[in-house]
Amino acid sequence: MVFDKKHLLGIEPLSQDDILSILDLADQYVTLNRRANKHADALAGMTQINMFFENSTRTQASFELAGKRLGADVMNMSMQTSSIKKGETLIDTALTINAMQPDLLVVRHPSSGAVNLLAEKVNCSVINAGDGSHEHPTQALLDALTIRRAKGRLHRLSIAICGDIAHSRVARSNIMLLGKMENRIRLIGPKTLMPAGIRDFGVEVFGDMRQGLKDVDVVMMLRLQKERMDGGFIPSEREFYHRYGLDLEKLGHASPDAIVMHPGPMNRGVEIDGTLADDINRSVIQEQVEMGVAVRMAVMDLLVRGLRAPTRAEVTA
Repeated sequence: MVFDKKHLLGIEPLSQDDILSILDLADQYVTLNRRANKHADALAGMTQINMFFENSTRTQASFELAGKRLGADVMNMSMQTSSIKKGETLIDTALTINAMQPDLLVVRHPSSGAVNLLAEKVNCSVINAGDGSHEHPTQALLDALTIRRAKGRLHRLSIAICGDIAHSRVARSNIMLLGKMENRIRLIGPKTLMPAGIRDFGVEVFGDMRQGLKDVDVVMMLRLQKERMDGGFIPSEREFYHRYGLDLEKLGHASPDAIVMHPGPMNRGVEIDGTLADDINRSVIQEQVEMGVAVRMAVMDLLVRGLRAPTRAEVTA
């Protein structure tokens, strides 16, 4: 399995083969994670530092669990109470961390491009766990794995991404990844939540939920990112749910076997009906969480292969 990248900063630099290498290895880690003994040794003797400048529950827990299952020494740094608050610059922080000789650095930051800047200043591999409205590559990869396992393929599907497109790094990464894999992508939402120039990404844009969902195979809902909104992007949450919230009636316009996704955390009754979110026959939201651990294990394994002697046994299904 050839993977020659030092960092995972975004989906854009990945080829189809890179994406498939990650997903194929992640499939093996799904099998491992369902065993009683969930441990492998891909990161044995290595140090992983998680630096989350933004609060996170799912992503940070997933990366921590992934590192520990691969045998790494994992350290979580509380950046909300770090020296950054005392005036230390991001570059100074990077140099300080670099002096600790980590092998992997997992970074989430509220500013787009901050993770790329850190990657230029450290010697280790860096994984972007979300930077501003820019990218969230491991979320797109876990979404891709979830789709492939549910639908049996990851190409020539009709996929609707719905809601707050403008503020969503998840949407941006998914548009790139799913586009690379030759899928038809529809974006559905109000004009106020569509970024300028979005049609240049080779997508179809719809303002009407029912029209946009017609015959799609996958419905991916997005969280309303109220913390990034500064002004009246929507009239009210109640009005947003009426027009753009996913319920059984709107889902009826999609293909009968369409799956429902959401990156979490969900605002039930705003982006999605709670009963539908829990419907095991349509919703794969819990599967997304499970796939997240496996994908992050695969990404870290592939990134460090160039740092380790080739004697390490690869995980077997």
